[in-house]
Amino acid sequence: MSRFLRAALLLLLLASCGGGRQYAAPRDLDNACAIIRERPQYLRAMQSTERRWGVPVWVQMAVIHQESKFVGNARTPHRFALGVIPMGRQSTAYGYSQALNGTWEEYQQSAGGRGAKRDSIDDATDFMGWYFAETNRSLGIALDDAEAQYLAYHEGRTGYVSESHLGKPWLVEVADKVGARAEMYRGQLAGCGR
Repeated sequence: MSRFLRAALLLLLLASCGGGRQYAAPRDLDNACAIIRERPQYLRAMQSTERRWGVPVWVQMAVIHQESKFVGNARTPHRFALGVIPMGRQSTAYGYSQALNGTWEEYQQSAGGRGAKRDSIDDATDFMGWYFAETNRSLGIALDDAEAQYLAYHEGRTGYVSESHLGKPWLVEVADKVGARAEMYRGQLAGCGR
């Protein structure tokens, strides 16, 4: 086998091994310092969002953890008829922020630009900052209130105002966990030399 062919095969093998890393979750999701050490681009994106929209890094981290576990190409599960026939996804939610198609398009037209992508950490955090800032402006929910912001994010602002979440005890529990995780991340970030 020629040297060129061996080198090409080796290059092809190496390229095939490393393709999915950009979408894989960081190893230790319970440690904010470990997340930003492993993925410094996450911190840069979240700090940029904090400067632009005022949403603290730790709130962004807690919501991304809940929505996608930091997996860039996360999607909702498939629905099945009769338990075996695929019927499409549960929703159009996609990416780090699990933004729905319609809301993402509204963001692109309003603040994000046509080229914004849901599987880009920069665009996903900017989207969340935009959404939370709009929620703060229209509903008065503080930008550092991860629990209430999450409920308005999940249910939509209209759903939050009509208190649709009160009929979903599981969602209230999830929002409470988001709030607790945000506080955990805040304490960790204060101690890791950010």
